[in-house]
Amino acid sequence: MQLMNTFQDYGLNPKILEGLKAIEFKQPTPIQDKVIPHLINSEKDLIALAQTGTGKTAAFSLPIIQQLDTSKKHVQSLILCPTRELALQITSDIEKFIKYSSDISTLAVYGGERIEKQIRALKKKPQIIVGTPGRVNDFIRRGLLKVELIKWLVLDEADEMLNMGFKDDLDDILKNMPSSKQVLLFSATMNKQVRRIANNYMKKPEDITVGNKNQGADNVQHFYYVVNEKDRYQALKRIADINLNIHGIVFCRTRRETQQVADQLIQDNYSAEAIHGEISQEQRTKVMNKFRNKKIQILVATDVAARGIDVDKLTHIINYNLPESGEAYLHRSGRTGRANNEGISIVIVSMREKYRIRDLERKIGKPIEKARIPSGDDICEKQLYNLVEKITNVEVNEDQIGKYVDLISKKFENIEKDDLVKKFISMEFNRFIDHYKNSVDLNSLKNEGKNHQYDKSSILFTRFRINVGRDLGLTVPDILKFLNKSPGLKRAEIGNIDIRNDCTFFELDERFKSKVLDYCKNAEVNGTKVEITCKESGVSSSRQQNNYRKGRGRGGYGGRNRNQSRSRNQGRGKRKQYK
Repeated sequence: MQLMNTFQDYGLNPKILEGLKAIEFKQPTPIQDKVIPHLINSEKDLIALAQTGTGKTAAFSLPIIQQLDTSKKHVQSLILCPTRELALQITSDIEKFIKYSSDISTLAVYGGERIEKQIRALKKKPQIIVGTPGRVNDFIRRGLLKVELIKWLVLDEADEMLNMGFKDDLDDILKNMPSSKQVLLFSATMNKQVRRIANNYMKKPEDITVGNKNQGADNVQHFYYVVNEKDRYQALKRIADINLNIHGIVFCRTRRETQQVADQLIQDNYSAEAIHGEISQEQRTKVMNKFRNKKIQILVATDVAARGIDVDKLTHIINYNLPESGEAYLHRSGRTGRANNEGISIVIVSMREKYRIRDLERKIGKPIEKARIPSGDDICEKQLYNLVEKITNVEVNEDQIGKYVDLISKKFENIEKDDLVKKFISMEFNRFIDHYKNSVDLNSLKNEGKNHQYDKSSILFTRFRINVGRDLGLTVPDILKFLNKSPGLKRAEIGNIDIRNDCTFFELDERFKSKVLDYCKNAEVNGTKVEITCKESGVSSSRQQNNYRKGRGRGGYGGRNRNQSRSRNQGRGKRKQYK
């Protein structure tokens, strides 16, 4: 299906077209070209899968604006999204679309702001409400938001709303909706939870997919760097130094690590700030405004804090640590390469984490290329040429500096041209020269894995079950930390980890079986006394469960794993290597 030439081809009314012209919206994006005609011509529910930054807001909001009954002053459309920032962004976009439609109004409602202000705005009876599930559900329970006459319900970034724990709020809201509404579900990925929402609350929806389902954007390049664990921060610095115009997000695992990395970058004279759960909403807003205006080059963030960030033309996404799942990586990398711009997604891994790259490649549907960490000489050379190029291209205003030229020339008359150039460059460039003059090759991994004395391809695993699962907040890092608390298990190879609601299965080198059982006799996980059972050695059924955590190992917690997978019909056979 070819793209239509202009938005006029959809039959949008002149006031909407005038609003689009004012913001220079000319040619529809692929998601807009598929969704807008459907919503204008059909009342069927819709599931649309597309990456963030592909123009989804216009795709669902333009047809809604087109079909609103402007004579009725009540809420006709409810748009739910995961975060305050995204709610404000969607509202801002809609306000641009309705700039010349004075009889249409919209309102954003979200947590983190005084509810009285939003209640007063709600009394003005906007036709379109954009909100986060928690605040919207609160308004509905209080009777302040009437949803009985809603014609369109939009679930934007449904996967993120569910990842953030809004399942109960979404269920409550959806139960209160009229049966005659049209439900529009937009998501970057389609997982079991999103499918459950669709099955329970949508009526024979039509599916529209732009790009490959659950896969990364075509205009994002993916690279990974392998480093010693102790060199992770130095690798980050070199990546920043070699990419001169970097404007990107560095993702860390924890709040503490996020703040530490940001503080180190600031101390090393980088333009950086951190956002995480411990900073105030006011501070977050200030940081985000500076980042959008490019007064900050590098934003260091946790996954939760970064949700809903919508910043145009990010050049880089850097995974300082691997994300917890392939879906999380998909969302991280999708923050660059938007609106037909090129982007780069980078992963920094240790040798012990390298095996997980293969899982990420399967998730995004494209290879992640191994890259070489730049040397000090590489960085100095690139920075130097950049400085020379800037000097060469600088515009000279003769009127302003002409009167100073003679004075300056006299100061320099005893200095040879070559010496003058050297002095000028040294003044601007000494920071890099001093920092990298004794730099080492971070690509050298001689100390990694030197104690690996046995053949990993012949390891047999025992499968263990413990009585703690997702219901008690258990995560893969919790399992890894729990096992690493025992000195006797630090060298044990871990296989698959399968966390379920009420229990967890994990595989571990059979030679450590007795140590695991002894360790767990008096151990606790997340405050619950561990009860452990095991199956026979060499049998791995967790690969057959096809759960999204397959193949995850110890990550950065000190375990020793490889990119190995048990064959479905292998039984007590050997581990086989991915080809």
